[in-house]
Amino acid sequence: MDANAKQSIAVRIRKTVNDPLKMRIVGTELKNMLMKIFKYVILIGVSYVILAPVIGMIVNSIKSDADAFNPMVFVLPHNPTTEKYQLAILLLDYWKTALKTLVYTLTITLMQLLVCSMVGYGFARFEFPLKKLFFGCVIATIVIPSHTIMLPLYLTFKSFDPFHIGFKLTGTPGLMGTVIPMYVMTFLGCGLRSGLFIYIFNQFFRGLPKEIEEAAFVDGAGMFYTYSRIMLVNAMPAVITVTVFSIVWQFNDVFYAKLFLIPDKTAISKRIASLQGIIANEDQILSLTIQELYRDAGAILVIAPVVIIYLCLQKYFIEGVERSGIVG
Repeated sequence: MDANAKQSIAVRIRKTVNDPLKMRIVGTELKNMLMKIFKYVILIGVSYVILAPVIGMIVNSIKSDADAFNPMVFVLPHNPTTEKYQLAILLLDYWKTALKTLVYTLTITLMQLLVCSMVGYGFARFEFPLKKLFFGCVIATIVIPSHTIMLPLYLTFKSFDPFHIGFKLTGTPGLMGTVIPMYVMTFLGCGLRSGLFIYIFNQFFRGLPKEIEEAAFVDGAGMFYTYSRIMLVNAMPAVITVTVFSIVWQFNDVFYAKLFLIPDKTAISKRIASLQGIIANEDQILSLTIQELYRDAGAILVIAPVVIIYLCLQKYFIEGVERSGIVG
């Protein structure tokens, strides 16, 4: 570079330093660049924390027995195999159990959609005595841990069997050992995370313009027709959000499944907890390291259906979360 070029560059730098507007522009660009770098660092860190255990489970599930004891295997196994999946599918009776769990989950989800949307619509659009108090009770169901009410729930359904349904199904009085307690709680609006779903629908319905309902009332539409054919149709983002949340939480629920002694053939999340013990007792695989490989394979099989459902509904789910007011 000749002397004239160096002098020209020096002059331009001097002009930039002496020009306050240009300095402000340069400072803004530098600040934006640093913010982008900070965001990427945070996103990569959070993604690693969330995805690292899942990736580790996937890698472990395809390891052979030799890879499990080979200190040279760090990430990718030297001899990948699907043997762990084959045995896990057999011991879990996977296809039959997963189908029954999905049927049970979807029926609970449909009931939650109907009940929670009706309650959320009522809170959003109608005035009635003690409305704020009742809505406060709904919020309380969100913040109060389920473990604090597990004993009253257990005692209630242990002796509650007015039509002797539990006795006919299990041979013992009460509803323990059946899925009926979950259906009863869901129908009454106090099922798994029902308080959160009511809140989501309430926020979404409040954001819809009242002119839609007023036009329907002018045309002679009744209250239920307006809710089911007009308002609920416009609330599809909230419906998708609640659907994804409900399916994921119901499918993976272990707390209520153990509390109400729901059969393992109906709750695959409960069955996976006993997989390691079954492998040790029935297949005589006593090495804890090998047992963990089979457990990881079973866990991947359990979470696969809900991951597929989420991927199919991801676009609508994100839109529903943004519009329901629960972001941040």
